[in-house]
Amino acid sequence: MASCPDCKKGKVLPGKPTGRMVNDAYFAPGPEGNSSRAIILLTDIFGLDLINSKILADIISQRLQCDVWVPDLFNGSISHSDLPDCYADPLAPPGRPPVAVDQMKVPDRVGEKVNMVNLLFHLLPSIPAIFRNRPSVAQPRFIQKLQSEKNYEKLGAVGYCFGGTIAVKMAATTVFRSIVVCHPGSLSEKEIEAIKIPSAWACAEEDIAFKPRIRRRAEEILAERKGKDTFVDYEFKDYKGTVHGFAARPNLEYDEVKAGFEGALEQTIQWFEKTIPV
Repeated sequence: MASCPDCKKGKVLPGKPTGRMVNDAYFAPGPEGNSSRAIILLTDIFGLDLINSKILADIISQRLQCDVWVPDLFNGSISHSDLPDCYADPLAPPGRPPVAVDQMKVPDRVGEKVNMVNLLFHLLPSIPAIFRNRPSVAQPRFIQKLQSEKNYEKLGAVGYCFGGTIAVKMAATTVFRSIVVCHPGSLSEKEIEAIKIPSAWACAEEDIAFKPRIRRRAEEILAERKGKDTFVDYEFKDYKGTVHGFAARPNLEYDEVKAGFEGALEQTIQWFEKTIPV
């Protein structure tokens, strides 16, 4: 398989997926016959084709001993199954060459500046697909189908970036019992106020999307419910030296980024063990 600079820089997690595709979703199976709980992994805008999402699903499945599903949030906008694992651009319109993650010049660690012109150049053609599959419509279609077939007793969700936004929006319902939110995309105070279920937040030190003001406000909103009937359990953890994307696409060459990635993954496991135990 061909390689690219991203593969050498560490943004692609080590290992190979061990699950399989089932009805356009990646499936990392737990022990045979388990149905007491399952986790839905909600990807960032690089989508299902980015190998990291599958590797994360495998790890979570093994640690929690349950099924983990990674749906195609972009409803088959485009497939790049013939490309190197380090490439990802599931939102690209037909005929547009895919781009490597590193071509988007997304920062790896604190202090690096994002090239907004370059980022917008690569994302602008994808805006129609993002709108068609916006958080309010992207996820319910998959959950409804999954539950009609599997009927899990308890569902949890972990969302990264775009997927984190979806997780928060769906936390206004009771579809999930608990969520983990890793460096989410844009959120409003109203959306945070609507959360009805336990939530854990893995936050970057610097985040171009989940900015410091709304990050602080999110914790304040949930803390203000203490002692009230509307209180739901929550936790926030900030990971030093990290930037937006660290929990999904970490550059493991940097010690603080590696520690943040491992910390967010462990936080995810422990949160689900606490809030949706077997």
